[in-house]
Amino acid sequence: MMNTSAPEIFHYDPPQDPFLKVLHADEELLVVDKPSGLLSVPGKAAEHSDCIEARAQAQFPEARIVHRLDMDTSGVMVLAMNPAAHRHLGLQFERRKTSKIYVADIWGSPVEDEGEIDLPLICDWPNRPKQMVCFENGKAALTRWQVIDRKERTARVRLFPHTGRSHQLRVHMLALGYPIIGDRFYAEGEALAASSRLALHAETLTLHHPSNGERVTFQAVCPF
Repeated sequence: MMNTSAPEIFHYDPPQDPFLKVLHADEELLVVDKPSGLLSVPGKAAEHSDCIEARAQAQFPEARIVHRLDMDTSGVMVLAMNPAAHRHLGLQFERRKTSKIYVADIWGSPVEDEGEIDLPLICDWPNRPKQMVCFENGKAALTRWQVIDRKERTARVRLFPHTGRSHQLRVHMLALGYPIIGDRFYAEGEALAASSRLALHAETLTLHHPSNGERVTFQAVCPF
């Protein structure tokens, strides 16, 4: 019997134009708008070397990755421009001093206008990199959501992750019954076909500037 759930062979073909979209640059920070389809850091295979880190370092050799976005997710990413800034930013992410807002298009429309998802997550090891809800061994994960637009078969939501678990927003929305459209890992059928890309975008990132501690916000316009 044919296994119809077997994943397609992955072909890495990241977008090339623009090569690097810079939102802000100074002596401490480099803020970029990562496109969907581009890795944050190099993959293990040589053909997966193209990534935000490599592109940033081609223009700003001192830039160093601080955090990551999934390859299929677009939006705001910050890199550090010196070792002190790297430590400063790394601690902010570790201690949850940063604030992120995402936009997503989901399949279906929640009855409520907003809510909270508090479900622990763990790697679905046989199916990695997929994640899954696990109450016994999962790590705490919390997401707030808010509907901002409703269409016939989809809704647009803003997502406010309190934690930063791998695939957190994708698995949490799936668990709620509303997968993010175009999600090749978690959406199926019409929900998968409804978008040519994962409809998830890191819209804003707020953090303390390493130079003076001032709270600053960077934004990338949602491309879908």
